[in-house]
Order: sequence, then structure tokens, then C-alpha cells
Amino acid sequence: MKESHKVSAKTTQPTRNTRNTGPGRLLIAVYAVFAISATARAGYQILTKFSEAPLAHILSAFAALVYVVATVSLAKPGATWFKISLAAVLVELFGVIVVGAISIFDPVAFPHDTVWSMFGRGYGFVPLVLPVLGLVWLYRRRPAKTDE
Repeated sequence: MKESHKVSAKTTQPTRNTRNTGPGRLLIAVYAVFAISATARAGYQILTKFSEAPLAHILSAFAALVYVVATVSLAKPGATWFKISLAAVLVELFGVIVVGAISIFDPVAFPHDTVWSMFGRGYGFVPLVLPVLGLVWLYRRRPAKTDE
């Protein structure tokens, strides 16, 4: 009986170290949608309206890059990709909070919306909720200490 317990523990351990299974696939898919939409939005804004609000458009491009990095790193297994995922999701959360607050308290600074403006209001506040869900998922799927 003890042997089956050991085998069970060994077979479940690798699952904990992957972030692209179960609900993680949905999380990655949402990040991918945001990576595509933020990239398209930033590209359009930079090509057509850059001079009207350069800061907002540069931040849109930065947000797109963060979503791309988060998407790729969440899909990859291993401790290094976990650290990259964690950094990307934390940068995203920080960006949403800072840009969201500035866009409310100093709307002149953001004459055009970004993905993170008004805490992601233009995207149904998903940009505010997504990094929180991402951090919860990363916490639950953190690599075992032996993998580091």
C-alpha cells in the first residue's frame, strides 16, 4: 500500500510543475487573445495616431509585449519559465494598477485609451482580474523545490 502511495506521489509531481493543463489552458488562451488584441490595437494606434498620444500608444505596445511574454511563458514547463511567467504577470498587475490610477486621476495624460486605462474598463475589467487569476494559478502550479 505504501508503494502505491509513493508511485502516486511521483506521478502527480510533474503535473504540478506544468502550467498548461486544465484551467491553465483557458488562462493561456485568454492571455493569447489579449496578446493578439493588444498587439493589433498598439500597432493601429502607433501607425495612425502616435503623435496624438505617444505615451498611451507606447504603453499599449508595452502591454502587448507583456501579454505575449505571459502567454508563451505560461505555456512552457520548467522553473525558468515559471519565473518569467511570474515576472510578466506581476508587471501586468503593476501596469494595470498604475496606468488605471493615472488614467482616472490625470485623464489628460491618456487622451487615448490603452488596454490598462481605467483598470481595463474597455475590456470589461478583464485586464484587472487576469493577473490576479494568473498569480493564483502560478502559486498553485509553482515548481517543486527539487526542480529549481
